Amino acid sequence: MNLYKEGNYWKACYDQERGKYYGYLMYTDREGQTRFLYEITKEIFDRLGSFPEDYDNDKLIGTGRLLFRFENTMYGTMGPEHHVYDENYTESDFDKAFESLKKTRKRRKS
Repeated sequence: MNLYKEGNYWKACYDQERGKYYGYLMYTDREGQTRFLYEITKEIFDRLGSFPEDYDNDKLIGTGRLLFRFENTMYGTMGPEHHVYDENYTESDFDKAFESLKKTRKRRKS
């Protein structure tokens, strides 16, 4: 079973501990950076990577349930902004799950 996928501006993984799928989007431009964390369904996860353009993967992840958003733009008057839509999830939860899956993948290759 493939537990994670990634493209140019997106990542997705299955968190075995929680039994949930997550999608992560990150956009960087001359004004700064914006990141989004979504809870996605297995159906969405299974379709990711099947599109010829990454934009379609981004759009599909965006149909999930938004959990967290981070914005850091040079025009922001208040500095970096963190928007939490579900207090039970944070960006670090996704990072922990994704890093754990990367380590598992490296061990399997060796």
